[in-house]
Amino acid sequence: MKTIDYIPTSKIERATKLVQTGAKVGVNYLKYYGEKMVNSDLTRDKLNEDNAEDIYDGLKSLKGSALKVAQMLSMDKSFLPQAYVEKFSLSQFSVPPLSAPLVLKTFKTNFGKTPYEIFDEFNATSVNAASIGQVHVAVKNGKKLAVKIQYPGVANSISSDLAMVKPIAIRMFNLQGKDSDKYFKEVEDKLIEETNYLLELQQSQEVVAACEKIENLVFPNYYSEFSSEKIITMDWMTGKHLSEFTKINTNPEVANKIGQALWDFYMYQIHILKKVHADPHPGNFLVNDQNQLVALDFGCMKQIPNDFYTPYFELIDKKVINDPKIFNDKLFELEILRVDDSQEEIAYFTEMFHDLLSLFTKPFQAETFDFSDESFFESIAQLGERFSKDTNLRKMNGNRGSKHFIYMNRTFFGLYNLMYDLKATIVVNAFEKYK
Repeated sequence: MKTIDYIPTSKIERATKLVQTGAKVGVNYLKYYGEKMVNSDLTRDKLNEDNAEDIYDGLKSLKGSALKVAQMLSMDKSFLPQAYVEKFSLSQFSVPPLSAPLVLKTFKTNFGKTPYEIFDEFNATSVNAASIGQVHVAVKNGKKLAVKIQYPGVANSISSDLAMVKPIAIRMFNLQGKDSDKYFKEVEDKLIEETNYLLELQQSQEVVAACEKIENLVFPNYYSEFSSEKIITMDWMTGKHLSEFTKINTNPEVANKIGQALWDFYMYQIHILKKVHADPHPGNFLVNDQNQLVALDFGCMKQIPNDFYTPYFELIDKKVINDPKIFNDKLFELEILRVDDSQEEIAYFTEMFHDLLSLFTKPFQAETFDFSDESFFESIAQLGERFSKDTNLRKMNGNRGSKHFIYMNRTFFGLYNLMYDLKATIVVNAFEKYK
């Protein structure tokens, strides 16, 4: 794969790149509509492929928060055309890496030494490049290590990247008034946290200490003496990426075993630690040769405050969902309904969230749940299609829900997708034995 010698870091350079990408997408639309006039049977598949290719190519050269957005979108399989899902999912673990000179410069800046002076062996060619950093193999005292190096300028460009994306998001989701700023601030704060590798080191060590008792779940050790704000070092873990494993696995017992470990890991974090790994995509999980789940990358952790946790999980209870008065109270508590809503908005969003929650909470309604159930995921896709075509929704104030929904919903979307890929059947409350 071609390497990158330079990443645009200034606001002007990055804005120019996004404008160039937008121009390419515009050309794709003109081409599509021109061909559509000649061939009325033409589908949007080729348009989607071309747009996904051009958008991804533009974002991957910017890296950082721009590419992270693509990564987040790729998890949302129910709401994106397949071409986008396939292309954007590459941002999880397959983008052009930094060149060797840039890698050595990053080490010099952070440690005052080259990696060859720190490790017994170091491979300057990256083995894995993603949105915020890339991974190199090193050896120290006979132990194989993974060294993750952050791309230069990523942290400094987050605020300006999001400022460029903000007007598009406001139009897409019909966000009204200054109240929408809380959502952008939540994303910005989390992305900035992800660029602090000393914080990631601390979070990783805390998660390992708390969750290593969970069966069939393993973690790397982390090494503070070889880590800094822009470089983090851990054990090299072998295994197949979860997405690769699910394509070849034919043993339902193994799928259930790994799925249970994944589910218990998330439920334990959410309900016991009240802080959760909010980046559940396949690139962050491996399956080793003992069929154990290997969990990696704790840069994105979401703290769950009690005043959000309590009403959020009370909505799992069918009695709450189906009691109009209690349900209405919870929607106000979670900022889904607002005091300045019209009667039309209250009626609309009450019905909308009743339908959403009745469906999304199904995995919690029984002792066990089968994530290979096609009908469950088809219902989610149909609901997504219904809302995407609803013209009334675009007229309503889109400021819905506490800011904490952004990463909690991302966590559950990602977890459900991973469980579906595994086709696992799990015991819902098995995590309680680890309390």
